[in-house]
Amino acid sequence: MKAKTSRKKSDPAQAKPDRVATALEREIRSGKLRFGARLQSENELGKRFAVSRATVRKGLEALVGKGLIKTKTGIGSFVTFDGEALDNAMGWTRALSMRRRDIETRVLRIEIVRDPDLARSLKQDIERFIAIDRLRVLKGEGRAISIERSRVPCFPELEEAPIKGLTGGSLQETLRSAGLIADSGEEWAAVEFLSPGDAEAMGMAAGSPALRTTRIVRDDQGRVIEHVVSLLDPKHFALHLEF
Repeated sequence: MKAKTSRKKSDPAQAKPDRVATALEREIRSGKLRFGARLQSENELGKRFAVSRATVRKGLEALVGKGLIKTKTGIGSFVTFDGEALDNAMGWTRALSMRRRDIETRVLRIEIVRDPDLARSLKQDIERFIAIDRLRVLKGEGRAISIERSRVPCFPELEEAPIKGLTGGSLQETLRSAGLIADSGEEWAAVEFLSPGDAEAMGMAAGSPALRTTRIVRDDQGRVIEHVVSLLDPKHFALHLEF
């Protein structure tokens, strides 16, 4: 006697919101719907996908949960994610500033500091670091989208960097000109609530959530050449993994 097996049928009512959300997410991530764009009304989306307003609303809620849109009661839903795929091999903020012409980088400070705790955590012999703090800002709006705090071991080749400044205004070019080439690295992401000082710099309310990334970059000899902590406005950045 053969044992009977049963398969759970997919719920059509559940599949419809997923279909709406998937289609809109594809348009947002591809850049067809750009940051700040207003989505069609619930009625218009209902007609487009041939579903009810309740179904559309469930699909939009899924997008809100992913940080892709924000819905304002009585006004509509707006894209809150840039929809641009960035090559994170060089870091999100660096990739974004190279990709978009409307991003301005402001150097807040560049100086030599002593940080034995950081040296110990990185297993570095050098306790002196060049501290480079930068702000990424949308041109024309003056609104910051990230704060970036880089710490670079003060190798002899970089001793004069605080005096001469960054080569071409770029830390990557400064490291490259000193023969320090990125070969490998690792990165962690978490949520952090902004301190009053960081919130003021980014034009956000104190305690607002931000995406915090910690990144360590090494050369081909395994030496750490950069340790950077970034605070990113989640309206412009999101972690997206494919598997």
